[in-house]
Amino acid sequence: MYVAVELSRVLITEYGGDQLIFLREKGGDRTFPIVIGINEALAIHRRLNGEATPRPMTHDLLANVIDQMGGVLERIVIDDLRLLDHKDIRQTFIATLHVRRGEEVIKIDSRPSDAIALGSGLNTPIFVAEKVMDDLQNDSAQDRLSMLREHLQALEQNIGELSSSLDDKDFLAKAPPAVVKKARNQLDQMKREHEAICRVLKMWG
Repeated sequence: MYVAVELSRVLITEYGGDQLIFLREKGGDRTFPIVIGINEALAIHRRLNGEATPRPMTHDLLANVIDQMGGVLERIVIDDLRLLDHKDIRQTFIATLHVRRGEEVIKIDSRPSDAIALGSGLNTPIFVAEKVMDDLQNDSAQDRLSMLREHLQALEQNIGELSSSLDDKDFLAKAPPAVVKKARNQLDQMKREHEAICRVLKMWG
């Protein structure tokens, strides 16, 4: 059995390595984060907002290849949650792309981050195996809380550094207006992310 979910939030800490996306059960209360790389997070954000690039990026290219070969990305399925190896306590999500081409459905192994980056520009539905949802709710609460606290700590550091720059009169005097505007927008975004994580921690903690 599979549960329909939707991408509810993309949290990007610009100076951090690992980023977070949140998937939320449609019509339900269950939600969970997935740790992804900065490139995938930026690709998801860009494709969700329809931001064009001079040349196709990797996920744009994949979407074009599927389309030119007569295929349609029908759905994204997160099938499993596995340990990376027997010595590792970290878990990784296993996803599958379901590409329909005529009467045939081709299943392609994928990282969830790449699958969601690809599907985010195509409004592709996302499903999660019920077993994965159950495992996440029952087994990894403390891991998720720890991960969010680490992300929050990095975010607070970035907010402090950017706030200091924007309080610096020399910076404001010398920096081009566009740079200052971008910095203020980044600060506002990070503050919103900080508030969102605090709400999640309050709910889970």
